[in-house]
Amino acid sequence: MAVTMQPGRYEPSDWQTGVCEICDDCGTCFYGLFCYSCLGCSIASDMDECCLCGLGMPIRSVYRTKYNIKGSLCNDFMVTACCPFCATCQLKRDIDRRKEQGIF
Repeated sequence: MAVTMQPGRYEPSDWQTGVCEICDDCGTCFYGLFCYSCLGCSIASDMDECCLCGLGMPIRSVYRTKYNIKGSLCNDFMVTACCPFCATCQLKRDIDRRKEQGIF
């Protein structure tokens, strides 16, 4: 039998929600709004990283690479520089959705 797919390879995907779709999960939005650093710690905890690593471009890039999400380092930088709150909430929403789907 011929091998047609390499194990572990999968097609690039998109983020499960858009950057500005903060109303998709109002709980995460309020969590980030009232305690932004706590949201970052929650993300870092989800990804088994140091609490100080939960905010910004590096954690977003690591996550995007791990789940083969379309994008680039430049895009990660621009999104986190222009709207860090929205970028962080998007990352947390994506983590939560992947947990619900059993793929996190």
